[in-house]
Amino acid sequence: MTASSPAPVRAIVTGHTRGVGAALAEQLLQEGIAVLGVSRSRHPSLASQAGERFAEVELDLSDSTAVAAWLAGDTLCRFVDGASLVLLFNNAGIVDPIGPLAVQDPTIVARAVGLNVAAPLMLSAALVQAASAATECRIAHLSSGAARNAYAGWSIYCATKAALDHHARAVALDANGALRICSVAPGVVDTGMQATIRATDQNNFPMREKFDELKASGALATPEATARQLIGYVLSDAFGNEPTADVRNLPTK
Repeated sequence: MTASSPAPVRAIVTGHTRGVGAALAEQLLQEGIAVLGVSRSRHPSLASQAGERFAEVELDLSDSTAVAAWLAGDTLCRFVDGASLVLLFNNAGIVDPIGPLAVQDPTIVARAVGLNVAAPLMLSAALVQAASAATECRIAHLSSGAARNAYAGWSIYCATKAALDHHARAVALDANGALRICSVAPGVVDTGMQATIRATDQNNFPMREKFDELKASGALATPEATARQLIGYVLSDAFGNEPTADVRNLPTK
């Protein structure tokens, strides 16, 4: 009689087609962890590279009605079934609208709140409900320094990221069994979001020059390095000891 294989670790990554999300999905697969990617589009190459260890769902996470309809199905339950540990990386997000209230498009405000807040909170609740009592869940909200400091022109981004921080603080106070949660600021990463910021009129975002300088000086972290830090932290014993964290302040091995 052979010993039974250990129950698998699986991960859900939102916004897995580019930037930090793509790096997370790629590195998790390299670690032998099955990945379910959720995004508006499909990753251009992971499906052919990873085979059955990788699944993806095309879903507009800014549309709360569409998210609710998807969660009412059985895809999530089937993905987590039998896992010993499930990781949820709530990575997808947008920085728009940038600017004072007078220039904010209410439609884009609604989209930002749906993508940055409603979707992560809905997925978090659905994951815990889908997991069995024997499955440990670890939820990582990708937050921002903007959650903890107010910036002119970023009222929506600051507010939505602060919502993730406070959600993690409150959830951590519940009697959650085998659940760990942390809202993690990833630092300033060289992604498409940074390109959007640098293309913004300085009248709408007075701090744009700072981000221009970070790019010019090579001070931006790469998505790959950031993903490596996030995965290491989420899999560590320290994850969830505090409800908020910053990758730049995490201990290095």
